[in-house]
Amino acid sequence: MIELADFIQDLRKELSQAIATGSGQDLRFELGPIELETSVAVTREAGGGGKIRFLVVDADAQGKLGDAKTQTVRLTLNPVLNSTGASPYVSGGEAPGER
Repeated sequence: MIELADFIQDLRKELSQAIATGSGQDLRFELGPIELETSVAVTREAGGGGKIRFLVVDADAQGKLGDAKTQTVRLTLNPVLNSTGASPYVSGGEAPGER
């Protein structure tokens, strides 16, 4: 399992790599809304200053959660470039390890 914030950070890294790879390419794609649907488990740490964590659950972990309750969360992310406020363009070849 991975924390939801880390999941989104990994997505940001992948999109940044696609933007960099697409620079200078003749054919590029404007990146529109990104719709994510994932299962999350909510955990609460005990003790003073307890923390609630949202963990993204992969298919292999579904059966290992035991008593944990999972929920499906849908997020729509609208990517914009911080430098210009415009929608980014992506392109490029397959990255190592990509399916």
